[in-house]
Amino acid sequence: MAPRPSAWLVGPALLIASFGPLTAPARGAETAVMGRPIQAPSLGPASVDPITGPRSHLNRDWIGLRPVEADTPILVLAGHADSQGIAGSGTSGAAVAAGARPMVPGISDELYWNMVVAEAVVTLGRQRGLRISTFRPPFRTISDGDHPSTNWSVGRQHAASGGYALEIHFDAWGPDGVGSGLIPPLHRPFGRLDESLAEAFGGFPMAFRGGLGGPRRGIALLEVGKLEGTLEGLLRNPATRSDTVMTIANRIVTALEIGLGRSPTTTAQPLSPQPGEVGSAPPGKGLRASSGGE
Repeated sequence: MAPRPSAWLVGPALLIASFGPLTAPARGAETAVMGRPIQAPSLGPASVDPITGPRSHLNRDWIGLRPVEADTPILVLAGHADSQGIAGSGTSGAAVAAGARPMVPGISDELYWNMVVAEAVVTLGRQRGLRISTFRPPFRTISDGDHPSTNWSVGRQHAASGGYALEIHFDAWGPDGVGSGLIPPLHRPFGRLDESLAEAFGGFPMAFRGGLGGPRRGIALLEVGKLEGTLEGLLRNPATRSDTVMTIANRIVTALEIGLGRSPTTTAQPLSPQPGEVGSAPPGKGLRASSGGE
């Protein structure tokens, strides 16, 4: 059997292309999961979601009230994209910890799913008329967190210019993880985009772990869920993978639409790839990375 290509060489667009057409489930429709239909979750405060699992049980001590312009540009980042091979590379997931093969050798399973979900969110968001883009660092490992090519630096610049920077994560499995939820950006009063994502996934305290590097730079961190149990099984199972990724992406995009004051839509038009958004480069070296510990 031919070796599996590196995710850094093929890029997340080709990773998700193997899943089939990126068609989001209709709002309110049922999605087949593990052989049975599951109603697409509402934006209510349920403590355990049938797909993404437990929400953060930590006290959300903030409310996003600041209005956001409907055409606010949104930048979606894949968490840990610049911190592979060192501390802060992202969770392995419960399956790999138990002996399963990584989804792609050389990167954490969290980064793999961060990239896949981020790409799906951008693809779906563009189809539904959002000003949304993505960035992928040119190196797997960047030792200087303030290097201009890190998630931190690019996200900080985007947020400082008035955009919304959102970094996708999956939380740690087992007792180290908390669950799904938004860790809000700390550079300005909390806005309607922050509130809408927290309503959809749950929320973390504003100063979680003393204030993480991303939020301190104006980047919202979205924990999709703990990479274990039902969620990880649905993602790893080829029969449920595409539906699960698109259910998650649809929930994120719908939350973004609501936060922007738009009416959620399921309109999907053919999408042409945008050049220059996914690069490829050999891994760098270093001891620290911008997203370490997040």
